[in-house]
Amino acid sequence: MIDVNRDGEVWVFAEQHGGKLEDTGVELLSKARKLADTLGVTLAAAVLGDKVKPLAKKLVQFGADKVYVVENPLLQQYQTNSYAKVMYDLIHKHEPQIVLYGATIAGRDLAPRIASATKSGLTADCTDLQIGDHTTAKDKKVHKNLLFQIRPAFGGNIVATIINLDRWPQMATVREGVMPMPKADASRKGRIVEETATLTSADLALEIIDEHKRAKKVDLKASRIIVAGGAGVGSKENFRLVWDLANCLGGAPAATRAAVDLGFIDHDHQVGQTGTTVRPSLYVAVGISGAIQHQAGMSQSQKIVAINNDPDAPIFNVAHYKILGDLNEVVPRMIKAVKEKGIKE
Repeated sequence: MIDVNRDGEVWVFAEQHGGKLEDTGVELLSKARKLADTLGVTLAAAVLGDKVKPLAKKLVQFGADKVYVVENPLLQQYQTNSYAKVMYDLIHKHEPQIVLYGATIAGRDLAPRIASATKSGLTADCTDLQIGDHTTAKDKKVHKNLLFQIRPAFGGNIVATIINLDRWPQMATVREGVMPMPKADASRKGRIVEETATLTSADLALEIIDEHKRAKKVDLKASRIIVAGGAGVGSKENFRLVWDLANCLGGAPAATRAAVDLGFIDHDHQVGQTGTTVRPSLYVAVGISGAIQHQAGMSQSQKIVAINNDPDAPIFNVAHYKILGDLNEVVPRMIKAVKEKGIKE
């Protein structure tokens, strides 16, 4: 267990692959910046890899005050043992009070290993983070400036707030897309700290000969207009309506988990707690009941249009515009209207 350092820095693990920063780590800097400012401490990022020092300047532009850079040929590709060893050494040396990771494949693999090594807590898949005080029920002791780690629980039916009183650093993984992408400021200045990794080939459990990645079929996070369908669409054939409306609006087709599980569309298009979190200018929900798991991924859209034949559908609680009717009648009429009149930005 690392000593509790209430003046410790706030850290973000800046994940990178092939010399390119992953969006999740950059997104985390926007929230971490607010946390660090509230605590009055330094915001730092940690980036590991081979020849990754140029990324430090970008991290400073996105809000970091300090960037810890660890370069080593043995860190060229992500492996659990090597990355966990280096991160543990950094945490043990500098004693940050908060360490945040993206809830990516690598983040979900790395964070638990570090939590085990530091004997500290870890909250997975957070959707929000805040700083607050907590009074223990037994002795009425007030613990100030704790990290409130907020995430859906019990299948998304409740929202839990989790705290870590005394086993620090306070650590959490945060879902991709739930934090806004910060704007880069080329005028920002920061400190770059080069650290040394004490690694040998024995620290690598695997020899990676080649690496192949499949790009996602759709970038929902970058889409300004999204048309999403749910199980209420009825069939894969009928889901063509969602595609057609998305195409004529110049948007991207998406879906709920239920629609994906039914085979209407593949997982790359899934929005929600177990899919992508989006915040487009326009979100059209077609045949979506609006379970809290789905709302977690789209409720921050600027304008939400919901089409459903159930007046009690939960999606209407978050929709700005509500269309009560049969989607098989409403959607074709919308497509016709858009094609005839077009849409204005």
